[in-house]
Amino acid sequence: MSGHKEAEEMLLMARKDLKALGHMRDAAKFDDAIFGFHAQQAIEKALKAWLSLRERRYPFTHNLRALLALLEEEGCNAGRFMHVLRYSVFAIQFRYEEAVPLVESLDREAAIADAKAVVEHVERLIADAKPDAK
Repeated sequence: MSGHKEAEEMLLMARKDLKALGHMRDAAKFDDAIFGFHAQQAIEKALKAWLSLRERRYPFTHNLRALLALLEEEGCNAGRFMHVLRYSVFAIQFRYEEAVPLVESLDREAAIADAKAVVEHVERLIADAKPDAK
C-alpha cells in the first residue's frame, strides 16, 4: 500500500476518535480518562498518518514524544505540536492502571481543539500530496 493511501486510512481512524470527542463533552457522562484516551488516540493516529505520508514506518507505540521525534527527523515542523504531549498519560496510565485521579480536571474544549489542530494539519498535508488521478 502506498504511503499516501495508508496515511488516508490512518487519518480516517483519527477522525473517528475526534468525532467521538465531540460527543463526550459532558464530564458527568464520560470520565476524564475515557475522554483523554480518545484525545490521545486522535493525535497518535494523525501523527502516524503524517509519518505514513512521508513513507516513514512508525513503531507500534502510543508514545507521542517518539512519534513527534520521528517527524522532526524527517524534517517536519512537528515541534509546534509539542503541547499535545500532555495527553500521553491517557494512552497507558489511565487505561491499564488502577484509577489514578487527575490533579485537575481535563479542559475538554482545549483537548478537542488540540486534537483537531493536529488532524486538520495532517488533512491539509494529505490533500496537498494527493497523487494526480490520471
